[in-house]
Amino acid sequence: MIGTEEKIDRGAVLHIPLSQYAFAESECSLIIRIRAKKKDLSKCLLYYADRVCRKTPIEFQEIPMQVCAEDEYFEYFEAKVESSYSRICYYFKLVKGQEWIYYYADRFTQSLPDFYVDGKLVDGRSEYYQYPFILREEIPDVPNWFKTAVVYNIFPDSFASEKRFLCKEKKIQYLEDGRACRGRLGGTIKGITENLDYIQKMGFTCIYLNPIFVGGEYHKYDVMDYYHIDPCMGTEEEFRELVEELHRRGMKIVIDGVFNHCSWNFFAFEDVIAKGKESRYCKWFYNLEFPVRKPETPDTIPEYTCFAYERKMPKLNTGEQTVQMYFADVGVYWIKEYHVDGWRLDVANEVDRNFWRQFRSAVKKENPEAVLIGEVWENAETWLRGDAFDSVMNYDFRRICREYLTSDAPDAMAAAYQFEQLRLRYPTNIVNGQLNLLDSHDVPRFLSLCRGDTDRWKQACILLMLMPGVPSLFYGDEQGLMGATESEYRQAMIWEEKENFCEFIEKLIRLRKDYIDISTDYRPLWHMIGDGAFAFCRKNKEKEIMVIINAGLDKEIPEFGNGKVLMEKGYGQGVLKENGYLICRTQ
Repeated sequence: MIGTEEKIDRGAVLHIPLSQYAFAESECSLIIRIRAKKKDLSKCLLYYADRVCRKTPIEFQEIPMQVCAEDEYFEYFEAKVESSYSRICYYFKLVKGQEWIYYYADRFTQSLPDFYVDGKLVDGRSEYYQYPFILREEIPDVPNWFKTAVVYNIFPDSFASEKRFLCKEKKIQYLEDGRACRGRLGGTIKGITENLDYIQKMGFTCIYLNPIFVGGEYHKYDVMDYYHIDPCMGTEEEFRELVEELHRRGMKIVIDGVFNHCSWNFFAFEDVIAKGKESRYCKWFYNLEFPVRKPETPDTIPEYTCFAYERKMPKLNTGEQTVQMYFADVGVYWIKEYHVDGWRLDVANEVDRNFWRQFRSAVKKENPEAVLIGEVWENAETWLRGDAFDSVMNYDFRRICREYLTSDAPDAMAAAYQFEQLRLRYPTNIVNGQLNLLDSHDVPRFLSLCRGDTDRWKQACILLMLMPGVPSLFYGDEQGLMGATESEYRQAMIWEEKENFCEFIEKLIRLRKDYIDISTDYRPLWHMIGDGAFAFCRKNKEKEIMVIINAGLDKEIPEFGNGKVLMEKGYGQGVLKENGYLICRTQ
């Protein structure tokens, strides 16, 4: 009789059909995963079959499953099903020593669902796990160009007004109807164009611009007109020249879409204020109380729903069909007329899902290769199923880096486990297209979190550039910008001659381009991870690169040493080495 200590821990087992545990990579390739308690199973087998097989009993094929990842509590087994079947049914056999059990239909059993009726065998194929049909339109993916992109994020007002120069002057421009547009530091579209050589020299292939449409405040998240460039930043013709110059250089551009809310000077909201209940735009906004009034002081909570109680930014009712149609047209307009390559979508998880379905359909019809990036700070699995976004801003990547690299006692193993969880959060194609970041216009600069420790900051940049996902660097990080408050981390770009990290970033991006493509695998080097040391390998059929980071800078790790030990053991030639990290080629 098997002792209790030998029993499979059934409570730890998890499989979710049609999710990151079962997804198609192509019309003839499925990835199937299952979770189990760490070090609990001695073997895990997958059985799959054509779910519409004409034979009875149905014929299954067996595939041994391999551990693809682990965290503190669990192991994750994975198998790739490569077959001509477009309809798949499957089940698992879990083995622990002498014990074994089948797992399907979310239950454990030692029998398969076959039974007899009037002496005839009937198989219970419908009771197995199912992948009903591999529909090519529903295979989760991200435009290939974006998965290989390296993004430079620019806050336009803070970047440049001329070549290697920012005027740092407040601006105010008035529209023909008297509405005012303001700037804080004087950055312009033309200033971005004149500094593309600086951005491209470091190796960036795509720029992402925070809002550039007509807005009242310097940040332009209070949009008054979605069809024109803000006059403080330039003209439509200057924007067209920017896009054309980027494309001439082989680069891409993503712009910011603020569709959750607008300015209280947006035409539709002004119409509601002027006409009250008679306005045709009453349904465009949330929770209006008539007459609609603009609060006189910032401390007054408006009598209409806003973005974060900000009185100047009334929330749009994105569930209203006419709102959906209006902004779908906006999305297509900038793709069609100016040939932008995608949208970053502000406050995306507060917007109606049908809004995003219509927006996506319209944009993708105009350009199937346009990328859609949602601002979702948490787990975005429900938004990445092919009907909303291709990618999201991966703030959890930043959080893991922060917890690991800004700590006085860095825990590399905890970071490694969390990176594993992040890597398994979505299908592999989607993981490779997530927008990883350390900084943005909404968070303190990472160098400030590191208390000015440039070694820790460089280690974070290595993770940013060489881990799975699309790296995005915020303007000025390469110049050592710091800042803990909003005005500080949106401060003026430094163009004066000073010591900077441009050459370091350039080397990292070159390494990424040389060693990492859409087929490159990721593997933690568990035997080298511990205390402050984190190590991983990126490998494809042709090349392999190994990265070792020692955030415990006061400790020497024998396997790390000064790099010589690694090379003597055959790891290859070091290509980038400084205090606390080593990157080397492996043969």
